[in-house]
Amino acid sequence: MSKTIKLSEKNADFFDRVYQVVELVPYGRVTSYGAIAKYLGAARSSRMVGWAMNNAHGMPHIPAHRVVNRNGMLTGKMHFETPTAMEDKLQAEGVAVKNDTVQEFKTLFWDPALELKL
Repeated sequence: MSKTIKLSEKNADFFDRVYQVVELVPYGRVTSYGAIAKYLGAARSSRMVGWAMNNAHGMPHIPAHRVVNRNGMLTGKMHFETPTAMEDKLQAEGVAVKNDTVQEFKTLFWDPALELKL
């Protein structure tokens, strides 16, 4: 059973900020829900970043497939159009995935706190 997230003005603004960061994740790289939340000054809001990613699937300009969990696992894959779409998109960018986990995660990890300035 999935939960419905009620968007408030505050949540909508947060989601927009998440999308702005996700649009900057380079091709062939990945980041995590927690890294985005921390960058946005809401370190304990990684789940809210996940909700934003679930909401982004109707927005083709948002590369939601580049956002994984803190261990490199494709925990959001069930929200894509097919069970393998997230993996397929990552592999098309040269990101190796095995058992629903990004290989060489530490090498491919893009940390917005290090790459972007607030």
